[in-house]
Amino acid sequence: MQLLTPDLGLFFWNLLAFLVVFFLLKKFAWKPILQSLKTREEGIADALATAEKVKAEMAQLKNENEALLAKAREERAQLLKEARDTKDKIINEAKEQAKLEASKIISDAQAAIETQKMAALTDVKNQVGNMVIEISEKILRRELSAKSEQEKYITQLANEVKLN
Repeated sequence: MQLLTPDLGLFFWNLLAFLVVFFLLKKFAWKPILQSLKTREEGIADALATAEKVKAEMAQLKNENEALLAKAREERAQLLKEARDTKDKIINEAKEQAKLEASKIISDAQAAIETQKMAALTDVKNQVGNMVIEISEKILRRELSAKSEQEKYITQLANEVKLN
């Protein structure tokens, strides 16, 4: 049982050694250890605060990126709509221009046809007038006394004339 109950002297010397080590540690080691723990705790707290701040900034940047993407999509849709409208406008203008050109070509062709028709009619009238003058001249030059001879001669001249 002697092992379970320590001697009073051993107890005293162990207590004295413990108190000396305790006071030495308190005087020289305890403050630097506590200071380093406090510094480490502050560093961890600062790191956590910075991480939270970065997390909030990342969330804000994500929201801004999503907003920019939405705006870019809207602008793209607007540009596509404007391009389609411009394309339709250009096509419609080209169609209108083509219709105007076609109308002008048709009216010019009709005017040319009418001019040629009038020229042809004028030519025919001139030829008929010349024929009438020639026939009249031939009739007047030939003096005929009988009416039947005049009619016979007019019929003969009319048959001789070739129509163009």
